[in-house]
Amino acid sequence: MKSCPRCEASMDDSARFCSECGAPQTEEAAEELDQYVQRQAKQVAAQSGGIRGDGGSTGGGTGSGDVTAADVFGVAAEELTEREQLWRRGTYVLGYATVVIALTQIANPGAWFLLLGGIAILPPTRRLLGLPVGGTFKREAMAGLYAVFVVLGAVLFFVL
Repeated sequence: MKSCPRCEASMDDSARFCSECGAPQTEEAAEELDQYVQRQAKQVAAQSGGIRGDGGSTGGGTGSGDVTAADVFGVAAEELTEREQLWRRGTYVLGYATVVIALTQIANPGAWFLLLGGIAILPPTRRLLGLPVGGTFKREAMAGLYAVFVVLGAVLFFVL
């Protein structure tokens, strides 16, 4: 009889896993366990995240009412399509660039509208504003809100 290197329990020589602690005893058993854990992790993530094809979440979550980082920031980048990744990167660049421009001109009243527009187009804002209604706002709605704020800000820049 051999003993488990992890917990020192006695076990049969042909055992693939320890009967006391569950540790794999062979490389093949370790690989099998790793694959099982990865499958289970994907299944749990899909069930708890309520992942949709549009990169959003159905708002299912854990049902406890707590807001998690996944609720705010959305799904991981590798779960997004190429088009969704491009949209997300573009809105981050556009949002932060608008915020920076607004902050450099903060003395002008138009800068406040630019600041609001820059914040509105950022993906976390879209998710946060959508949490009370159980989903995310449409990208088109946030882009429209951004356009309205930027146009108002630009008009105020030139009028004042």
